[in-house]
Amino acid sequence: MSSSPAPAHPTTADVLSGVDLTGRRALVTGASSGLGEEIARALTAAGAEATLAVRDVARGEAAADRIAAATGRVHPRVVELDLMSPASIARAAAAWSGPLHVLVGNAGIMVPPESRTAEGWESQFMTNYLGHFALATRLLPALTAAGDARVVLASSNAHLLGPVDVEALAGQAEPYEPWSAYAVSKTALILFAVEANRRWSAQGVTVSAYNPGFIQTGLQKNLPTEMQVSTAGAKTLSEGAATPVFLAAAPEGASAGGRYFENVAEAPVAIDEIRDMSRPETFRGVAPFALDEDTAAALWALSERATAAW
Repeated sequence: MSSSPAPAHPTTADVLSGVDLTGRRALVTGASSGLGEEIARALTAAGAEATLAVRDVARGEAAADRIAAATGRVHPRVVELDLMSPASIARAAAAWSGPLHVLVGNAGIMVPPESRTAEGWESQFMTNYLGHFALATRLLPALTAAGDARVVLASSNAHLLGPVDVEALAGQAEPYEPWSAYAVSKTALILFAVEANRRWSAQGVTVSAYNPGFIQTGLQKNLPTEMQVSTAGAKTLSEGAATPVFLAAAPEGASAGGRYFENVAEAPVAIDEIRDMSRPETFRGVAPFALDEDTAAALWALSERATAAW
């Protein structure tokens, strides 16, 4: 008897089949809409106690209401988190009590007009990477208390365009170019997974990164209309959320540390030197520079110095 072929784009229902998350607690950033809300919904449906970490609490409460109504499960909690604000990050981390089994760093921005924090950090680097670094490191006691925690970080295939120059970041010397800054922030998240997993795996914390694929969400709001992903070319929210939910909750996710996944599988190392926007196959896989252990360690050291006073 033949088995059914695996779906081309698995959904959250596919990866959570048979998974019971009762008793596990999850924190999802950027969960007031779109992919973050879908990740939180899927985890809640499987029995997890979810907390939505959001900039706009009213929108977060509306998302929590939708999740509770859709799943019939415990109403998610909502906490305020502005990843551009060190004070907000510190408050959110300090307010957490008890073990944390799953941290999904989903929040992000893409190619906005140039803006910087009071400390001088470019907004995409701060929101996408450095804010999540500060949050995760401050929540490490809660993660280790869980005994078998997972940290899952939202990268992108755009990272293939963005090697990280730690010295340039330290001096903040590069002029602002939106796409380059976005790509660097997404590479930084993979490097974070590499180094965090090296440091934390012995404490029972698995850290991985992923590319959700092309999805039509509010992340695209700064793009010209002609560059936005069409509905026909995009994954559904459930398909886009499948990879982070797989890493956060499926049994196989426990052995995914320090690696980068796409479409619910570990991505191969990308060896193509030329990236062509008209050829999607040149934007698959993980760049060797995103897995470089020396760069990961140097970025970690910079990040610790940058966030030490927060």
